[in-house]
Amino acid sequence: MYRVAKQLPDIEKFGLASQIRRAALSLTNNIAEGHGRWHYLDQIKFTLQSRGSLEELIDDLNVCEDEEYLAQQHTASLKQQGWRVRKLIDGYIRYLREQKFNSSVGKDPPAYGAHGQKSEAALEIAPDSDDSRFTI
Repeated sequence: MYRVAKQLPDIEKFGLASQIRRAALSLTNNIAEGHGRWHYLDQIKFTLQSRGSLEELIDDLNVCEDEEYLAQQHTASLKQQGWRVRKLIDGYIRYLREQKFNSSVGKDPPAYGAHGQKSEAALEIAPDSDDSRFTI
């Protein structure tokens, strides 16, 4: 997304380009911060914030397309990648919720990259499944 921001016209240097950079950084920073938290609910909260940043990026791509800053094919490809990331984030949230309900009190969350975690494919959600936007 930083490359996208660099391609925008000078008039967007402190507007859309800045917003794209902040949202992209927020997406990964929130996942990292959530991972560093002790409780699953904190991890879920930060991952939901990360998902919100992803939605901002997809909306920013719509603006880039509407204003003809980028070719429609390029924005379509980036949005497709964004929706793929969205599925992964939703799967991670679902995993964290399952771990929260299956863990005992005082038990540490699993370490990042620990063996036995679900594969990327197992974390995907079905297109018609409820993404539980309003529950933690």
